[in-house]
Amino acid sequence: MTTPALSRLKLPLGIQNLRQIREDGYYYVDKSGMAVDLIDAGKYYFLSRPRRFGKSLLVDTLKELFEGNRALFIGLAAESRWDWSKQHPVIRIDLGAGEVHSRAELELRLHEIVDDHVRRLGLTLHNQSLSGRFGELIHAAALQAGQRAVVLVDEYDKPILDNLADRETAAVMRDTLRSFYSVLKSADADLCFVLLTGVSKFSKVSLFSGLNQLQDITLDARWSALCGYTDEDIDRVFAPELPGLDRDEIRRWYNGYNWLGTGVYNPYDVLNLFQKRVFGAYWFETGTPSFLVKLLAERKVFLPRLQVLHTTAALLSSFDVDRITPEALLFQAGYLTIHDVRQPVLGKWMYTLGYPNREVEASLNEVLLPEYGVQGDAEAQERLTVILQRGALDELEGLIRALFASIPSDWYRSNPLAGFEGHYASVFYSHFAALGLDVRVEDATSHGRIDMAVLHAGRVFLFEFKVVDRQATGEALRQIKDRGYADKYRARGEPIHLVGIEFGRAERNVVGFEVETITAV
Repeated sequence: MTTPALSRLKLPLGIQNLRQIREDGYYYVDKSGMAVDLIDAGKYYFLSRPRRFGKSLLVDTLKELFEGNRALFIGLAAESRWDWSKQHPVIRIDLGAGEVHSRAELELRLHEIVDDHVRRLGLTLHNQSLSGRFGELIHAAALQAGQRAVVLVDEYDKPILDNLADRETAAVMRDTLRSFYSVLKSADADLCFVLLTGVSKFSKVSLFSGLNQLQDITLDARWSALCGYTDEDIDRVFAPELPGLDRDEIRRWYNGYNWLGTGVYNPYDVLNLFQKRVFGAYWFETGTPSFLVKLLAERKVFLPRLQVLHTTAALLSSFDVDRITPEALLFQAGYLTIHDVRQPVLGKWMYTLGYPNREVEASLNEVLLPEYGVQGDAEAQERLTVILQRGALDELEGLIRALFASIPSDWYRSNPLAGFEGHYASVFYSHFAALGLDVRVEDATSHGRIDMAVLHAGRVFLFEFKVVDRQATGEALRQIKDRGYADKYRARGEPIHLVGIEFGRAERNVVGFEVETITAV
């Protein structure tokens, strides 16, 4: 007896409208119960999540709840928990569409949003100023409905982020938005619920100085899965889409985002995979800002460090137009996520960040390589995978020499990374990571840390790097052996290749390359 095939629904790719999803036969991951929990737990909220993570759908779900559209929630978690007898006026502000590059353009956009709500609700406003009109809109809407109003702001920070490359303009956007959002504090008596969502978490001093009541739930374990798909969601809701796809690979490629609670997948990635049936860097390819790439290069970021990055809560929150740390930007934009948290001293939290998954690690390293003087070479990348599969490390030496020889001398003279010793390890690591291989840097053992380990094709490769003044010393391979780095991997029963590489400062290339292979017993 054969098992009947599961019924497949339409994939809600790019659809952030709850009504369309519910009425037109799309898959829906029910977040309505969490939305009710959020409403019950407080009044003013701020939530930061990376782009294309379902923030707009969350905002739309809250809108439909407060407007009392019960038909959309039949059979969902919220149906039996919500008071459908009340309908609140909802003022939704969406700054995600288009770009603005001046105060005048931003103010015009905000005036248009206020005008749309005025027409929709049939109101008349008397104020002329932007802040005055916004405050009057909230009061008039609540007065007309006999219920306090709800304000939902989607992509609150996009006008700032679109202008980060021009800090003066970005500061103007920030100050304009700060004045606009400050109205929410004085409108407290007319408000039932407020949520601001966006990608970045600007410090309260810079953007939310007038909104002390705003509760930041970005790193609240209760709401970690408020946006995104959990493992359970993938197995239950999308079960009809899984046949023919490697479930473990789906997890390695797209899972791993975490905000101190339940880990989640990026919805955009998963939906594209189910539609196209092939693995790809779907989320990453929708737009990685050139500003981010340039910032990492300018700050001489040691790329292998991004796999295991230790930081504090204060550093993650220290994001402003005039003070942008690479760690904060990478975390808030979704290129790094939380792997571990600890409290060494009461009230002092320390976070360990790293790449969320294989997609992000491979894609980010691929776009960063040109900033380190290395142009993409598909043929060389394919050759590298073949070399690793065969364990032909004598060929690897030639490939690595060619890689560093391809970096133009002009790049060393004009680039601030030229004197950065970690440049060699960064280029080497990124070349491997860009292939989507299982690469582990600063891999801890009982005897120390391995500079880099690569697990691929039933083999283990352990790399140690040294920078020497001129001639090779043999110290790199000697350290691997003396400290017994291979012991950690002997139980795998796979060949273990020990590779010591020494780079010459003057030569700017490999001057020492030693290999020893341990055959598993």
